Amino acid sequence: MLGALGAGLCICASMPPWGWWPLAPVGIALWLHLLGGRRMRSRFAVSWLVGIAWYGPSTLWMWQLTPPGYVVGVLLAWGPMVGVVGIICPPDRRRLVVLPAMIVVFEWFHLHAPFGGVPLSILAYTQTRAPLLPVARLGGALLLGGVVAALGSALYLLAIRRWQPALAVIAVIAVLAVGGSLWPVGDPVTTVRVAAVQGGGPQGTRYSAAEAPLVYQRHLAATRTITGPVDLVVWPENAINISGHFADHPYRGELAREAARIGAPILVGVVEDVGDDQFANYVVVVNPDGSLTGRYDKNRRVPFGEYVPLRFLLQPLVGSTLPPRDQVPGTGTAMVPTSAGPMAVAISWEIFFGRRVREGVRAGGEVVLNPTNGSSYWLTQVQTQQVAASQLRAVESGRWLVQAAPTGFSAFVDPSGDVHQRTSVSERAVIERDIPRLDATTPAQALGDLPALVLALGALAIMAVDHRRRVIRRRAGAEVGAGAPVTPPTGA
Repeated sequence: MLGALGAGLCICASMPPWGWWPLAPVGIALWLHLLGGRRMRSRFAVSWLVGIAWYGPSTLWMWQLTPPGYVVGVLLAWGPMVGVVGIICPPDRRRLVVLPAMIVVFEWFHLHAPFGGVPLSILAYTQTRAPLLPVARLGGALLLGGVVAALGSALYLLAIRRWQPALAVIAVIAVLAVGGSLWPVGDPVTTVRVAAVQGGGPQGTRYSAAEAPLVYQRHLAATRTITGPVDLVVWPENAINISGHFADHPYRGELAREAARIGAPILVGVVEDVGDDQFANYVVVVNPDGSLTGRYDKNRRVPFGEYVPLRFLLQPLVGSTLPPRDQVPGTGTAMVPTSAGPMAVAISWEIFFGRRVREGVRAGGEVVLNPTNGSSYWLTQVQTQQVAASQLRAVESGRWLVQAAPTGFSAFVDPSGDVHQRTSVSERAVIERDIPRLDATTPAQALGDLPALVLALGALAIMAVDHRRRVIRRRAGAEVGAGAPVTPPTGA
């Protein structure tokens, strides 16, 4: 079973923050080797261990928030889900096709369930600094993950000296990568100068009423250092955390004065009370004249962070360890009009979901904004995976992306997935850049997950039909053999 743990650790080590991307297909190839010739129960056990080694270290940040939740998640959620993938993979050569297809299906499920999706540590994150990243422009993160798994099949074929099929798979992958890199993102509509504000402060902290005003003051002080002309200023998620309504709060007037001084609107992240047991989490544009426009409320919430699924069942068991309030989910379109142009917006957790960014871009967004808050997380696993998710969203949408976080990481990401001006954790910084507004459509933006799902399900269907035909032939051969007359021995 050490081999199974080694396969999972190879995949894990290719994830951010480690990023040893060549190990991802190596881990898949080793997994394929271990599945060969095994019975169903053994395939489940092997794959369960792969899942534990894959997700255990890469989700270690959960330990600080909920040690029991981390243990349950790794041992009883991610591990068994990967185990089911192993069960479905046949022990014969068909597994070389079925495993990559099932990884696509598994990650599609991961993007939608449970609780609306928990898309952490998916294979596509391993390739954001690799030559395969342009594949995401053609079919999004799912296609990129499937290609990584297919490359693992090619490596296995090379290891057993099946040169022709291995080279055929590698050739197809190369065509996809080159095709994605050559797909045009269009000419700029215009260029705008955007400033992203990071207030700084300690990392790994929980919210407190005493800390909230300090967070605001840090961002206000950083904003006051902006002197050059800019078209839009972006603050992080919940840089403003208040009781009551922002529209009536003194912070609104202070920000309006800063917007007037700079001569540009400020898009700010606000958390405010909604009754005694709920809160709103949104961004809104504060204009130089003091008006508020373009509010967008966060739609995709973090389970057990911003709301508690099945609270009525869990509250009697774990009580005060649960977040006391639930965020009210937004219902609006993820696009905010500003004087600097239409901006697609994905607040924090939403950047992990390609469908959220596609919605904002389809509504006219020509730049993607990701105001986020990773200050409460231990280590930098979440933050580095979020940068990877931002790289994928920029490549998929063919848009520049601006990420702003209170304690890091803040950065600009171009449509090729390259990261510019990434800040350090906890530093106070304002990063500015001239970025083009783009309006072309990529295949991933137009079709989303459909190409990857069609290919995966088609491959599974072909393997199922092929298996059925082989079974029918074997049965027919057995029946013919059983019905043949027996020739008596000579001289009988």
